[in-house]
Amino acid sequence: MSLKYESTLREPLVDGVKDYHQVTEDIISPIEGKPGKLWYVGFFISLTLLGFGAFSVFWQIYFGVGVWNLNKTIGWGWDITNFVWWVGIGHAGTLISAILLLFRQGWRTGVNRAAEAMTIFAVMCAGQFPIIHMGRVWMAFFILPYPNTRGPVWVNFNSPLLWDVFAISTYFTVSLLFWYSGLIPDFATIRDRARTKLRKLLYGVASFGWTGSTKHWQRHEALSLVLAGLSTPLVLSVHTIVSFDFATSVIPGWHTTIFPPYFVAGAIFSGFAMVQTLLIITRKILHLEEYITLGHMEAMNKVIVLTGSVVGCAYLTELFMAWYGANPYEFATFFKYRAAGPLGWSYWIMMTCNVISPQVFWFRKMRRNVMVTFVMSIIVNIGMWFERFVIICTSLYRDYLPSSWSYYRPSWPEVGFYMGTFGLFFTCYFLFAKYFPVIAVAEIKSILKVSGENFKEKMEKYEEESAEKFAHDVAHAH
Repeated sequence: MSLKYESTLREPLVDGVKDYHQVTEDIISPIEGKPGKLWYVGFFISLTLLGFGAFSVFWQIYFGVGVWNLNKTIGWGWDITNFVWWVGIGHAGTLISAILLLFRQGWRTGVNRAAEAMTIFAVMCAGQFPIIHMGRVWMAFFILPYPNTRGPVWVNFNSPLLWDVFAISTYFTVSLLFWYSGLIPDFATIRDRARTKLRKLLYGVASFGWTGSTKHWQRHEALSLVLAGLSTPLVLSVHTIVSFDFATSVIPGWHTTIFPPYFVAGAIFSGFAMVQTLLIITRKILHLEEYITLGHMEAMNKVIVLTGSVVGCAYLTELFMAWYGANPYEFATFFKYRAAGPLGWSYWIMMTCNVISPQVFWFRKMRRNVMVTFVMSIIVNIGMWFERFVIICTSLYRDYLPSSWSYYRPSWPEVGFYMGTFGLFFTCYFLFAKYFPVIAVAEIKSILKVSGENFKEKMEKYEEESAEKFAHDVAHAH
């Protein structure tokens, strides 16, 4: 009987001597015990930021959008920059979960659960910005197309801002289903290990009566594939639609067909960087180094250097087209005001962080260095924030008429709102890490006998013995 095993030359995805019971212990134990001091410190900081953000939003709603430093020239500023940035961060989760599942990439199993959770929290943060930007928040339901008593007052279906509502709500729903369906077998494991009645009841309800039968597993796998198939086009469509907010206008610097692929590459770039930031902290605090390995980090760093190079190519294409197109306004936007004007410093921060710095990942030693990866993941996200700031503010702050030129800097309620979304994001992530398994236990077990370190060693030994036996038999036959 021939057994199908993964190549022994490939790096193991689970380090150390592990069996199924040990995997469960390592991943579920942090949920069952009390969190450490670091968890409480991080959670308190997150709640403080969330409180400051809530106060900033209250201040803005009470006094109106006038408290923001927007003006006639710059009608979009800090707020829409942050919206596009948060939507971009949400892309890596769906990519890791859906596309890598369809391509049967085993390395996704160590990182997919945290990445999916990150997607949901990032979309929750992103969705707030357009609603608050409307000014009259209580009128937000006007963007929903439903039969109403307002007569012919329907939404403008030609507006990309409305397409955003459809794209992001669909994206959030599918991502939530994908994340939750993957959690069901693990909830059942926690339910079966629960020591208190309340814990057993809550995790029992959350697991929908999962028993681990063949029929349950078949349905679970079928659902995962269907959701992965739905999510894959969403990865491309959501940020494409976000790019249409700009590309369908006629403003120099925005009116370009390169935006959809350039925004998608940038979203994956920033999303993978945020996954790296979170997973490096998580593996350290929860002692999961044997499950989130250097191999996982290296694979994600390869994606970062690829998408960073695509984004760099897009920047150069924009500069080339601004010169080649011979449109004086387009040329002025890119060369006079974006690369050299009063806000030119933001352009060069963007170029340094997004194009130059990721090139260190061409070296294997750098791709596998935890500290370098952690610092680079933060640098990339700073650069991607500046990319959105550059696209929005440096395209607007120099209008056709010099009389309407202005400089933009955010007011404290704008900064406070942004900090508040960080508070929301990390509060949700800390609660997720405390009450939910950060790594998919069932999926790790499914690859353990193919990609676990001790099983690979056994296979290598078995292959060596088989080769020796074969050589001995051949020699004996002669």
